[in-house]
Amino acid sequence: MEILNELKRDNLKNLLAQGKRLDDRGFFEYRHIEVQKNVVPNAEGSALAHIGKTQVLCGVKFDIAKPFPDRPAEGVLSTGAELAPLAFSEFEPGPPSNESIELARVVDRGIRSANIIDLKSFYLEPEKVLAIYVDLYVIDHGGNLIDTAALAAMAALNETKMPKIEEGKIIRGEYAGKLPLKGQVVTCTFAKLDSSFLLDPVLDEEKSMDARITFATTPEHMCAAQKGGWGAFTKKDIMELIDKSFEAGAKLRELV
Repeated sequence: MEILNELKRDNLKNLLAQGKRLDDRGFFEYRHIEVQKNVVPNAEGSALAHIGKTQVLCGVKFDIAKPFPDRPAEGVLSTGAELAPLAFSEFEPGPPSNESIELARVVDRGIRSANIIDLKSFYLEPEKVLAIYVDLYVIDHGGNLIDTAALAAMAALNETKMPKIEEGKIIRGEYAGKLPLKGQVVTCTFAKLDSSFLLDPVLDEEKSMDARITFATTPEHMCAAQKGGWGAFTKKDIMELIDKSFEAGAKLRELV
């Protein structure tokens, strides 16, 4: 497997030297993107996002919970990710892997740092708040899970209905309007191989990359970032890629 990966890496480097990618896209071009909303009838909000062959399903649910001790007057936001073995041969059943934990945390950080959900409005009474759960399920892994998952999450949140609350309890099946959102956050992920940067890397590009960096943006600001891999980015690299994230992010927001 290592020999095969090295051969693929050499082939990719040769293509990049000619200004080409494996699938003939531009270096800062996404694959075909589709977003389907309200695909899970029993969820308060849901969406299925496709970027190329990669597919991620997001479901949003509410429940009653205890607030965190350091934030007694705020509701709870919890994001989880499941990497189904059927989605990719290297995914295994069992406890959450490092990859699934990272995926959930990066998506969560973008939503949380952008402050698009007013968690203070989820306060009900002492020791009782609303909790919103954003659950991500990887259906097919063809590279760039982060952007696909973040897109599915944002689309699902846009469709989410607020539950009706009576006497501190959720009345299941009854709603009190849409979830108020204060913005739209998406992520843009770049792979670095030698001196080349590739937006929306496919699986073979991810396996060959030196490093990866993801930026979460709203129309107004960059609100979160996550680096992966052993390679490095200069300040100039980062500033240029942030600009590219705003350009690409504007197109992603049109889809959610």
